[in-house]
Amino acid sequence: MQTHEGFPFVKKKNERISIVIKTAVARRYAQALFELLDASTIESTRAALTGLGEAIKESVSLRHVVASPTFGAEEKIAVLAELGSRLGCPPVGKTFLAQLVKKNRVGFIPEIAEAFAKLADASKGTQQITVSSAAALPPAEQDRISTRLREMLKRQVDVTFHTDARHLAGVQIQLGSTVVDSTVRGRLQAMQSLLTKE
Repeated sequence: MQTHEGFPFVKKKNERISIVIKTAVARRYAQALFELLDASTIESTRAALTGLGEAIKESVSLRHVVASPTFGAEEKIAVLAELGSRLGCPPVGKTFLAQLVKKNRVGFIPEIAEAFAKLADASKGTQQITVSSAAALPPAEQDRISTRLREMLKRQVDVTFHTDARHLAGVQIQLGSTVVDSTVRGRLQAMQSLLTKE
């Protein structure tokens, strides 16, 4: 018989499986879109997808429109097409968004945007990197970090700098699925993990 303590484990396992499936589907859609585009429209499509992904993450009302059965497919397509136009999405991208609505995959846009960005970076040999710190880094320090990363990776890098007060001090560098964490918060979490294992 299943004990009460077992339920969180089952829930976490199901969440992990769901994330893996969602990521695989998003990659497939991103690849299909990427293959339809010519080089001149890749960056505008990337910007539009990123903007739409952020809008869906941040706007409760937009999530409601694209997820609710109250709104028909044509209404959803019209909303996404309008947002896409404002974000500079090319015609192929708008057709793609319409297909996402018809296939009931609009909720995947943030993941598709992320997968598409990786394809765009790979096509031009650029590594996308996110650097997070407790306080905003001065421009000279940002330049130093960007130069060091470019030298270490021996390729062009596109570094995005974020601030997160929870880090307390230090920096966290994310390259795809790899995270290098030298923040105080990261060290404390690693210490806590080590102590709870003993």
